[in-house]
Amino acid sequence: MEYTLGITLFFFVTKHFLIPKMRFGVQIAKTGCFLFLSLLSLSSWATSGKWSSKTTGTEINYTIKEPTTPILDYSGKHITVVYLENLGFKKLGRNSIAADVAWLLSQGYRVIELNYDKNYKAISPNINQDIIAINDAIAAGSFCGLRDCSINQSYVLFEGYRIARNLPYFKDNPSIYNTPAEYITGDMLHMDIIYPANTKKKVPLILSFSYSNSYATYDSKKGMLTDANKDQRLYLPYSLAGFNDSVLEGAPANGMAWAIADHPKYCPWGKGKPINGANDSYKSYQANPDTAQKVKSAIRTIRAMESQLGLSGKIGIYGFSRGSTAGSMAIGDKIVPEIENAGFNLGFPDDIQAAALGPGVFDYTQIYNTLNDGDSNLKMLCPKVWGPLESNHNLWQTMGSSYLVATSATAPVLFFYNTDDDLYYQDQIKHLKTKLDSLHVPTDTLVNYGKGHAIPQTSASLTKLYTFFKQYLNPPKVDKRKK
Repeated sequence: MEYTLGITLFFFVTKHFLIPKMRFGVQIAKTGCFLFLSLLSLSSWATSGKWSSKTTGTEINYTIKEPTTPILDYSGKHITVVYLENLGFKKLGRNSIAADVAWLLSQGYRVIELNYDKNYKAISPNINQDIIAINDAIAAGSFCGLRDCSINQSYVLFEGYRIARNLPYFKDNPSIYNTPAEYITGDMLHMDIIYPANTKKKVPLILSFSYSNSYATYDSKKGMLTDANKDQRLYLPYSLAGFNDSVLEGAPANGMAWAIADHPKYCPWGKGKPINGANDSYKSYQANPDTAQKVKSAIRTIRAMESQLGLSGKIGIYGFSRGSTAGSMAIGDKIVPEIENAGFNLGFPDDIQAAALGPGVFDYTQIYNTLNDGDSNLKMLCPKVWGPLESNHNLWQTMGSSYLVATSATAPVLFFYNTDDDLYYQDQIKHLKTKLDSLHVPTDTLVNYGKGHAIPQTSASLTKLYTFFKQYLNPPKVDKRKK
């Protein structure tokens, strides 16, 4: 790391103050030293160096800037924004880079600026390679020489974008999953929205429900509930870095904002039971109307903030794994009062315009179709809560998103999966796609873009995802810079 400005100031002070003035006594020397130290303290907060970019194949400059009053996560790590600037396309936000960085610092974020020097390669989907590398490095505890960046709340932002963090979108009901026993007053579920600052062209937004769970935590030693596992939606070792997921954070390079919300099941994935139900009977799935209520409330919360965040009103859903199961609750057009009349911002629309759904569960009545296909947990646990399928078919049906699909007004869907993933995922996708096709809802598929339970990472697969969203969300054009 270099303290370039501080070193320059040292020689300036030495040349013009210390050496010429020594004959006038010790006091002058002390004054000069104080001036140097004061100036150095103001300047050394910004450090710089080189970072190897996979996107450009070159070393690019980085600058680390620390806020006056930093915000820290529960473990005491710095909440960090990696800010990608001077990219190969023109930014939509009309503020200067300096102004937007200053705003981030004023909010308490540590800011790491990566300067691409207008390299023509720094465009979508190439830039996603660097997004993956950044998240992997932060998760590993070593990015640009820093070991104290938060692995729970660190973000990759494109120039011209800002962040609205920890926005409440639903108050959880502790009775739904009843874990831990001491959790009796519901926590607020949150989301983050990354939006263009001061944009003339309004942009659509892609929303995802995290496949990393946030949850209440009881500390038996302290005898109290803590915030230890709240706001875990971006927990890198499991989410974005764990699966090398760059889809959301790469959206601004395609003219779109993005948001990520706490997963609707507010408890550890391997825990959860209804009141008076069997222990951990909600081990690996979630239930309606709770899930759909939260999904609808999150969409309405975004719609309520459209005007102040420069959003166009068009919303797409991106979902993977349990996040796909949750996000799929948004696609259908069936009106269910119990779902529609819960949560925040009632009166705002909760429809969406498109969805890209990866492997997930959309109709629990289909889990017995095939033996030994990977869904043994569901086959064992679902009857503990809902009773046998044969005598409770209607109840089982209401638990999945397929139930909410009624007419051609359902949102278009792109399904993505690998055929070497668990077979029941393919069965679920086939079943829902067949229903959508029968209603003449536009669908498409992206198959075998990788291996197993994975997220698209190749240039071709990412291009197809973004092209699908552009088709239905109509983002403003992102102009490339000339070579």
